[in-house]
Amino acid sequence: MTTVSPLSLLAQVNDPVQLRALPDTALPKLADELRAFMLTQVAATGGHLASGLGTVELAIALHHSFDTPRDPLIWDVGHQAYPHKILTGRRDELHGIRKRPGISGFLRRDESPYDAFGAGHSSTSISAALGMAVAARTLGQPVQAVAVIGDGALTAGLAFEALDHAGGMGEDLLVILNDNGMSISENVGALSQRLTTQGRTGADDAASFFRALGFEYSGPIDGHDLTALLPAIRAIKEKRGPRLLHVVTCKGKGYDLAEAEPIKYHGVTPFDPVQGLAAGKPAAPTYTQVFGDWLCEMAEQDPRLVVITPAMREGSGLVQFAKRFPDRYHDVGIAEQHAVTFAAGLAASGLRPVVAIYSTFLQRAFDQLVHDVCLQQLPVTFAIDRGGLVGPDGATHNGGLDLSFLRCVPGMTVMTPSSGNSLRAMLRTALDLGTPCAVRYPRTVATGAPTQSLPLPRALPIGRGELQRRGSGIALMVFGTLIETAHEVADIIDASVVDMRFVKPLDETLILEIASQHDVLVTIEENVVAGGAGSAVAEFLAARGHDTPVLSLGLPDRPIEHGTRDQCLQEAGLDVPGIFDAVARHCAVIAEQRERSRKPLRLRDNAMFNGVMRLLTRSQLG
Repeated sequence: MTTVSPLSLLAQVNDPVQLRALPDTALPKLADELRAFMLTQVAATGGHLASGLGTVELAIALHHSFDTPRDPLIWDVGHQAYPHKILTGRRDELHGIRKRPGISGFLRRDESPYDAFGAGHSSTSISAALGMAVAARTLGQPVQAVAVIGDGALTAGLAFEALDHAGGMGEDLLVILNDNGMSISENVGALSQRLTTQGRTGADDAASFFRALGFEYSGPIDGHDLTALLPAIRAIKEKRGPRLLHVVTCKGKGYDLAEAEPIKYHGVTPFDPVQGLAAGKPAAPTYTQVFGDWLCEMAEQDPRLVVITPAMREGSGLVQFAKRFPDRYHDVGIAEQHAVTFAAGLAASGLRPVVAIYSTFLQRAFDQLVHDVCLQQLPVTFAIDRGGLVGPDGATHNGGLDLSFLRCVPGMTVMTPSSGNSLRAMLRTALDLGTPCAVRYPRTVATGAPTQSLPLPRALPIGRGELQRRGSGIALMVFGTLIETAHEVADIIDASVVDMRFVKPLDETLILEIASQHDVLVTIEENVVAGGAGSAVAEFLAARGHDTPVLSLGLPDRPIEHGTRDQCLQEAGLDVPGIFDAVARHCAVIAEQRERSRKPLRLRDNAMFNGVMRLLTRSQLG
């Protein structure tokens, strides 16, 4: 934990009230101390770095000029708000950011009254601030709502919809455009290009654009010069109606290495700030890396393959593809809806688009998936990363809903790989299928990860699972990468293990066979139980008149907060002790029910399971 000298200015600022007591002349020194503290602390613990280094002066100026939290200050996106967190009473908690039970890496209303609106996904600030401004007017409250939008968030349609609505209403709203020319990667799109090449020099293009939307435009202002920034904010604060202040900042400001490589220093693991981020030992490949390698291999064989990403080149494993196949790589910005319909257009014209997208970001494009892709049965492959629990990014990024909302869409094929090799095979299957298909995988190390020397796999037979272990009494039916955990449980209780592979279509023949040979079926998935893969199995068996009990294990009906991935799996009951405990409790309930109905549960024939039930407790398993 990084300590602050009691003689420093930063030590005197525990909330914005104390900040507002400082004279303007003291604020540059405060900015230097805050930036140094943030750099030292994030270097020690890991987290988002470059974006926050670029908003130090902006955070100070806004909290100094507005009566926060009465005046709601809404940051967009949340990872640029570390200086805001430091200034609003969370300085001494920064060492635990993104760790359990520490503070979130994003903004949360339940964490601080200064976090006016939760922000994990981007481009929501203008809509939320407009809602707050209208509410304040309706309730007769003297409130000024301020939206701070940056880091590529202005590339999303949601932001433009809000600008259009606010400008048309003439509502009293202030938008601060934090223009650093970056998303996580380089920013894209015509507006960003005009702001970067002309707006920064004071040309009229940016002003004309925002004025056409009904906003009074001011700027551009150097966002690191407090002598210019403070009077600009105070002047625009006194005006009324829709206003936009264009502030130009540098992502990574004040740390030369981050200024030179803002993408590399966007999010960091612990490092020595004197030496900078060092190349670590080669780590075991993740599912993301397996996907990226497969793309490059497949693109060499199939010239129809093109890739679309909504501003997640690095996170989705696309860096090498973008370098090797630049004409077949399309970063559309933070524009998930457009990404999916753009892919549909590509597919309708004979290409084979792959949409590389995080699970929670696909939520934003559900209508396009249904209406533009699936109803037209277009050959779009959705490579869905961050399926399941993501760990430090927490509830806003946990991909726990996709299996439920995908399996209800007619014409969609949904696959869940259990290893790196099966991921490659499923991606090949999706590409060859010629209809809409989703392959969903988590943010973790890939088991059985292939080497580059392996040939590209053949397509899998559609809707076929695999029995991997023959046991007795209980069958563990796994959708996805928890297959190894299931094998550990099976070794304890002598259960069968099935790699189901397909959520849709299900392997109905295999399900009927397993159901007829076992007393209890247990489905395991890293998705919410409601409407998930386990629900699909139970629905199918009920429709066929089978009364074999089905226990569906998955994510609970509540958010799982940030922590390590293992901590999150444990909380969800999807580790070995959790699964064993759930199976044991379920079997005990069934046994009691059957005893009452005089239909004994034949698990008494599974000597291993009954022996374990007598000898082991949950704590011993842990």
